[in-house]
Amino acid sequence: MGGSTAAGPFDPGPPRQQAVLAILATRAPHVVPMSRLIDGIWGSSAPRSAEQSVYTYVAGLRRALEPVRGPREQPTVLVGGSGGYQLRIDPRRIDSRLLTSLTAEARLFEEQGNHPSALRLIEQALALPRGVPLSGVPGPFGQNERSRLEELLTAALEQRAGLLLKLNRPEEAVTCLQDALPHHPLRERLRELLMTALNRCGRQADALEVFAEGSRILVEELGVGPGEGLRRCHELILRNTDTELPDVPRQLPRQLISFTGRTKELVYVKELLTPEKDGPPHPLVAITGPPGIGKSALALQVAHDVIEAFPGGQLFVNLRGKTVGVQALSPHDVIARFLRGLGVPAPNVPNDLDEAAALWRSQIAGRRMLVVLDDAADMHQINPLLSTPLGVSVIVTSRETLIAGDDCVQVRLKSMTEAESTAMLATLAGARRVATNPADTRHLVAFCGGLPLALRISGARLANHLDWSVADLVNRLSDEGERLTELQIGDLAVHASLASSWTAMRDSRRAADTAGARLLELLGVLHVPDVTPDFATALLGGTTAEANRALDRLVDAHLLERGHFGRFHLHDLTRLFATSLNPAGAREAAIRALTYYVVSARRASVLIDPHRTQPPGQSLDATPIPLSDGKQAREWLYSEEANLMAAATHAMSCPDETIARLGVDLAFALMWFQGSGWHLANLVSCNRQALEVAERYGDPVLTLNAHAHVAMGLDRMDLFDEAAAHRQVELGLARELNDRFAEQRAYGNLAHLYVEAGRLLDAQLCADAQLEIATEIGSAVGIRYAHMIRGYACQRLGDHEAAREALSTALSSALEVGDKAHQGAVLLILSEVCLADGHPQEAVDHLHAAIALQHATGQAAAELRSLALLARAHRLLGQFDDALEIIDKAATMARVLPQGRWTRFTLEERNLLYGELGLPVAGPT
Repeated sequence: MGGSTAAGPFDPGPPRQQAVLAILATRAPHVVPMSRLIDGIWGSSAPRSAEQSVYTYVAGLRRALEPVRGPREQPTVLVGGSGGYQLRIDPRRIDSRLLTSLTAEARLFEEQGNHPSALRLIEQALALPRGVPLSGVPGPFGQNERSRLEELLTAALEQRAGLLLKLNRPEEAVTCLQDALPHHPLRERLRELLMTALNRCGRQADALEVFAEGSRILVEELGVGPGEGLRRCHELILRNTDTELPDVPRQLPRQLISFTGRTKELVYVKELLTPEKDGPPHPLVAITGPPGIGKSALALQVAHDVIEAFPGGQLFVNLRGKTVGVQALSPHDVIARFLRGLGVPAPNVPNDLDEAAALWRSQIAGRRMLVVLDDAADMHQINPLLSTPLGVSVIVTSRETLIAGDDCVQVRLKSMTEAESTAMLATLAGARRVATNPADTRHLVAFCGGLPLALRISGARLANHLDWSVADLVNRLSDEGERLTELQIGDLAVHASLASSWTAMRDSRRAADTAGARLLELLGVLHVPDVTPDFATALLGGTTAEANRALDRLVDAHLLERGHFGRFHLHDLTRLFATSLNPAGAREAAIRALTYYVVSARRASVLIDPHRTQPPGQSLDATPIPLSDGKQAREWLYSEEANLMAAATHAMSCPDETIARLGVDLAFALMWFQGSGWHLANLVSCNRQALEVAERYGDPVLTLNAHAHVAMGLDRMDLFDEAAAHRQVELGLARELNDRFAEQRAYGNLAHLYVEAGRLLDAQLCADAQLEIATEIGSAVGIRYAHMIRGYACQRLGDHEAAREALSTALSSALEVGDKAHQGAVLLILSEVCLADGHPQEAVDHLHAAIALQHATGQAAAELRSLALLARAHRLLGQFDDALEIIDKAATMARVLPQGRWTRFTLEERNLLYGELGLPVAGPT
């Protein structure tokens, strides 16, 4: 696999580095999450070092893609963002993307009867550079993409030949098919097309020889004879006729002209229904998914694509399983309809269901027939139709999970990709109109959430309002409260589609249905990204077992998606629908869920570091999530932070004071985790909102603490002046409240800020003030922190003797009470004293201990700082192998940690080391 940039060809590096490039290219210019890169390269066998390896591959690709980038220039082609990486390149420069786009557009033109345009596009697709796709690229992505592209190329060859025949150019079809067939001797469709082309050229004997050759190869290679399509073509050539058998039902509605995307699902279902070997098609394929996801459209597209493989006819029925206000068809109704379609007189249809089903099986025995059952309510409605003879295939669509059916292969549809969504809008509203402003189109696609029904409505509304731009519709959809109202035209409406599923569950007599409907209502109460069983339990106010049953029911109804690690996800439009329901008991449910979040987050914070003083908050009566230790607590907070942030933000914006104060409690409970883990943007934004709530209700205690938390984040973001302003307000409020503990804490925090800002004398004064008050009130943690910050200031001033004295006092206190965070911080500062005094080995000893403590307490930035200093100490000792290993680890950590000062220090130390070793000096990461 090779590549090129604007500067010319480049070497993409070793195979797994090529895999990273290929995955990024197929999604360009969108961000690809780290998890998707790891899955694509290793799949389920990813090693623990997978993430580190990806960083290495990205660094290699950056060097290859931008060889002339300066040492301090940021990358512009392969950049990081949103938990992954983005390849900033025009997708039209990527052959695989262009191939997919051209073949899809060609198919659309062919379906519209525009064969010349379809041929032009398919020939452009086949003219792209050829060879083994992604040759040498390892891993699941490479394997799957090779298979997809090889199938797409072969299908394109077949499509070109078919178009040449439709344009009455059989001689050209013969040429291209004779070139292709030796490479795909077992591909019966190619052979069938070649026979047809030869026959139209008057070369009947040659056509029959192609059949004989194919029969021989199939027997020798696979032990089977030709399939039905090839045999039928052979028979027609012998008879020199195109006459079809009479009395064959053709009940399929036409497929949608606007159908786009779903390439993977199309290929998969077609393979099930038209197996290459001479075997029967799969008896039952269920296409399931949420309302509006495009199940019926896919079923009809597949049915029309495989129609030639079912010469016995095609039957279709809309079962009305989820149609609001309309009685669903009974199993007997469906069988009676089908029997009449097969020529059985109405009086001869048995009234008994079992007898009717037996007659149904007799009528279809020996036929190669396709049956499409659209919108099944459940398995009970269709079960009597499913015991069909081999050779008969049933496609059923449903909002319910049908995997329990015998021999059922279930294809669960998910949201369409951005590219598929854009292509669908272009088909409906006009390609030029959609392409005029790509940014607006991306917003529109995002609002539709990849839901084909929403895209279809949006496209129809644009087509119906020629004076609208895409931006006009985007503006109408921007208001979440009105989005579902806007997503309707005529009889089509996203809200009505979702409501039909919810109403059926709500009105059901089954306990699981009503529980699922109730949970869906309550999931609109707090806008969290995903749902856990514990959160669902809190919302419902029942047991975990009841919540799990409700979650499973919503998953089966495709109103909720099951994610990784026991999490569940709502589609954005389903969430908006749930929000619109305003159920009884919503306020109580929100309070229960927020209370559960607050007590769980507080519990986790204490487990991580019991020596930190927790922010104030209401006394709440709830059972927190069971967490056993600090490691488990940190893992829970990492996994839940997005939910906790969303819940806190939503709650604090609520006019209900009880809910808003719970939001503040939740924001405060996250403070230590976000501060130590360097989630600074979250820390600042959440506590700015908490500050607004505190001021709204005139609560000075909450106001004081919100200022303190905002200042912590700003300080660590190097925004010292803004942070100092918040600290001064914090100090003033502490004095007004006569809160001596808060006052000494404010002095200590100001001292730390002044050290980092270089105002070292001011820092010493504040540390002395903290020490005085802390001693007066007997606050051991305040006394300890004052000595530590004073030692830090002395170290920065070059007074190493005073620094050692203050730091030794702080360390003794921290060791006495087991305060690991303060131990690690003191040892880190002591190591800097040792390095300044020319004692690198003593620094190494301190730093090894500090790193272990910082890692145990989740002090991410401190750990980075210690690693960089440890590398320096080993370099000064001449221990270059150790220094190299450590600085590379630190550089890796610096890539993902937004810590400006210590990221720069790490990279500077790396370059010093590389320079001493004669290695090429690396640029910024």
